[in-house]
Amino acid sequence: MKGESLLNYLYRFFDIIVLFFIVFDFGYDFAENFTSAHVGGLIVLSFFLLLFNAFKLFVYRLKKGKKIALVNMIIISVLLAISFIVALVHIKHDFHHILQKIKPVLESGLILYFLLRLFVLVRHIYDVYFNPAIVFVGSFLILALAGAFLLLLPSATTNGISFTNALFTATSSVCVTGLAVVDTSTDFTVMGQSIILTLIQLGGIGILTFTSFFAFFFRGSSSFKEGLNTKDFLAQEGLKDVFRVALNVVVFTLGVEIIGALFIYFSINTNATIGNKFFFSLFHSISAFCNAGFSIVPSGLFDQSIRFNYSFQWIIMVLIVFGGLGHHIIFNFYKYLKTYVLELFNKKIIHKRVPIITLNSKIVIYTTAVLLFVGWIFLFISEYNNTLLEHTTAFGKITNAAFNSVTPRTAGFNVVDYTQMTVPSLLFIIFLMWIGASPASTGGGIKTSTFALATLNIFAIARGKSRIEVFGRRFSAESTSRAFAILCISLIIIGIAIMALLILEPKDTPLLTVVFECFSAYSTVGLSLNFTPTLTEASKYVIIAVMFIGRIGMLNLMIGLLRQVNHQFYEYPKENILIN
Repeated sequence: MKGESLLNYLYRFFDIIVLFFIVFDFGYDFAENFTSAHVGGLIVLSFFLLLFNAFKLFVYRLKKGKKIALVNMIIISVLLAISFIVALVHIKHDFHHILQKIKPVLESGLILYFLLRLFVLVRHIYDVYFNPAIVFVGSFLILALAGAFLLLLPSATTNGISFTNALFTATSSVCVTGLAVVDTSTDFTVMGQSIILTLIQLGGIGILTFTSFFAFFFRGSSSFKEGLNTKDFLAQEGLKDVFRVALNVVVFTLGVEIIGALFIYFSINTNATIGNKFFFSLFHSISAFCNAGFSIVPSGLFDQSIRFNYSFQWIIMVLIVFGGLGHHIIFNFYKYLKTYVLELFNKKIIHKRVPIITLNSKIVIYTTAVLLFVGWIFLFISEYNNTLLEHTTAFGKITNAAFNSVTPRTAGFNVVDYTQMTVPSLLFIIFLMWIGASPASTGGGIKTSTFALATLNIFAIARGKSRIEVFGRRFSAESTSRAFAILCISLIIIGIAIMALLILEPKDTPLLTVVFECFSAYSTVGLSLNFTPTLTEASKYVIIAVMFIGRIGMLNLMIGLLRQVNHQFYEYPKENILIN
């Protein structure tokens, strides 16, 4: 036991050394950072890590920890081998030139190594703290704070950034909101934009999901506590398939983002104004699928160079819809198509009389389709003689109206100047932002299922029914109560935020502008009437809090903190109150 404790202390020591090297390399982009002695230090550190993990693999040869040590060894061995090959390719050059060529390889390997160690740390937190709600909220809080300190590094920005602006940007990234107090394209370097992109990815599908993926990858299973922490984020009712679902979510997400990046690349390949097309494609693919709304173009997607690239906009729309539907819906339809194809080619298969498409999938699909279609028609009519005038073709007008219907579903990309929109259009967009995306997705808002359940409950009460019935199924009373609790909490939080901003901002600030900003922040949308950059210091912290609450869900936090085991073996007399 003492030997294992010593190994763990050594592991932490090496983790700190690796962290210092990473921060120094990417945070302080000075000429002294590229000396041969520094690169030599990276090589020595890599060899020490290799030897240490080899020793730990020998010690843990009969224990579960051996897989982690083995993976660490493989990563370090591969990066050293690649470095050796790069050195051989440039063998004709001087020693200093060779070291500069292998430096990026060593840095990339060390970053990957440190990320794996970070996931191991999160898994350790699972074992230390049992409350799933606190772990869930804490993961977002720690990620936002870590992101803020990384954005404060000198090489992350072009002219420096204050802590408030760094925290605002990091929170907006982790909560996949997209509101920005500084220009992402000009105020951040490629390094800073990469940090933002990483925060978007981790915040979009959750660091808990990534951690569960690596736990399943390393060991093929995980602990009961890890299952409790992860199942709520993945919206799983049981613990049986939580980690297999986490594995599928990560693989599906990365697969869709890579395919989306390829389509984006070919759609903007002829655009001479875009410099690094590969990074542009990857950034916008991840930002779109995670419904983040961040862009590395100065004017967003409203920029003159891509404003009329309709094929690019349709790719972004598809990514937004896929991310906003959630993995539950996608996997459910995949299961349906798989069963249908198998039955089509194998007549001997006897179809089980069990609905494959779940009630949740039907509700989400129908609600999403209705909202998108109604939004498209409404905005097409409302903006036909306004913002749609600059689009000369019918296809352009249809695309623009469709995009404006999709992006309020918590995506936040803009292909129009929202300050030029009519008031009816803005009010309808606020309504779409409030509803948001679907449960267990990358989007925010009160969710489509919540809105559908509340609407169906209204019609059920109007018809004199005591329960909600649709598609041959009955909703539970708990689902109905939860839906109305979410509706009330959202309006209370947004109302408090609106009053706070009206107090903190100048008296001549338009009410509609403040309302639009607060709904956008709570629903993690990211659309703005050019109000975010002008916020006062105090107002920025109000929006930070609203974005954070909107992403984690106040009801989830309250349940985690206040829920008690129900052992009520009594019942009070029932009495009705007047409600008109």
